[in-house]
Amino acid sequence: MFTIFLFLLGFGLAVAGGVVLITYMNFIPAGLAWADFFSYIVVRPECYFLPIGFILIIIALYRYPN
Repeated sequence: MFTIFLFLLGFGLAVAGGVVLITYMNFIPAGLAWADFFSYIVVRPECYFLPIGFILIIIALYRYPN
């Protein structure tokens, strides 16, 4: 049961982080360079949801019984 919860939590965080990154990509047509974009998303805490979500999903998949 904990493994399923861990998987769903990771999935939710990955979706939230992906949506935030796509939303912040709207700054690029407004004149922001790629380097500025990456330096901006590094300091935003909500952008870390995507990698944290992927890590939780991987942990849940390894813990799931075969």
